[in-house]
Amino acid sequence: MSASSPSGPLAGLLVADFSRVLAGPYATMLLADLGAEVIKVESPGGDDTRNWKPPVHDGVSTYYLGVNRNKRSVALDLADQADLAAARELARRADIMVENFRPGGLRRFGLDYPSVREANPAVVYASISGFGSGGGAALPGYDLIVQAMSGLMSLTGDPDGPPYRAGISVFDVMAGLHMTIGVLAALRHRTETGQGQHVEVNLLSSALSGLVNHSSAYVAAGVVPFRMGNSHPSLFPYEPLPAADGDLIVAAGNDGQFRKLCDVLGAPELAADPRFASTPDRNANREALRPLLVERLRSRPKMEWFADLTAAGVPCGPINTVDDGIAFARELGLDPVVRPGEGDEAVPSVRNPITFSETPPGYRLPPPGLDEHGAEIRAWLAEER
Repeated sequence: MSASSPSGPLAGLLVADFSRVLAGPYATMLLADLGAEVIKVESPGGDDTRNWKPPVHDGVSTYYLGVNRNKRSVALDLADQADLAAARELARRADIMVENFRPGGLRRFGLDYPSVREANPAVVYASISGFGSGGGAALPGYDLIVQAMSGLMSLTGDPDGPPYRAGISVFDVMAGLHMTIGVLAALRHRTETGQGQHVEVNLLSSALSGLVNHSSAYVAAGVVPFRMGNSHPSLFPYEPLPAADGDLIVAAGNDGQFRKLCDVLGAPELAADPRFASTPDRNANREALRPLLVERLRSRPKMEWFADLTAAGVPCGPINTVDDGIAFARELGLDPVVRPGEGDEAVPSVRNPITFSETPPGYRLPPPGLDEHGAEIRAWLAEER
């Protein structure tokens, strides 16, 4: 069906994308970048994020644009029998189906996993929810709610201040990544057995996994973590420290890096001080060490320190704005911006972060307009197969 001739490691696979907003669309965009043919099924009103404005690019929500390249759009009203038949036929033909309806929400349309599997036993059917399909099935799956209920917000902010959300929908993104991993593993199983399966991911489980050292601190040691602002519970220095013209992140993660830091600061005696000689010592005596480091860092601008410390092998960096971050990636030759589409249709987008030596990601199509490919897709689904 595709005139764009997708290539890549997933070329030839068809994804029926019944998801919307962020976690599901992010996962399916990653699959599309790697060559899968993704058909985005939208309600007649379109994906919610089409209306999440501002900011916009040529009047289109940049939120929507950020997670929907390399897809084709068809608008289907599942309450309409002809549209429902098309949706079921798409599910029957799909190698992968992705959905993030409330658990059980597709059953009445015959688009739940048991129904789709009956017609398509090889399908990899991927479901994303907020709190799983068991006791949390009725709970709405919003990233902000999961940030609160997982404990993340209790870890974010100043020790004496209120809890804060992360600056992005971190668990939507994380769940999308976990879903992508699950789908690829299920495809491997299908290659070996010919059988599909149901892959389920929920935001809360992704959150608890993604809290890594903090959730491990509790489950393995019974320690409940707490807010420390920008400080790290197990490492020091590993936080912003003030230079002459602003803060510089300094991340001396081991004793060798700390010795190099002290040498560049002109204070080798600090590394020899028994209070600061090892990571546990520096953690225990961070309130004594911090002002000694700050005293020296305040003597020069942050970018001068960045150059000298980096040259010495000490991890550090300025606190950039997003535009600075994109510019820095360009300086490093990482080519952070791609332009899917051609001519006036090309839309700036952040590149897929994975580099392959043989099968690079492709950027064939700009994010589609609502039902942009509807006639083409409906005609294809109506063909005998």
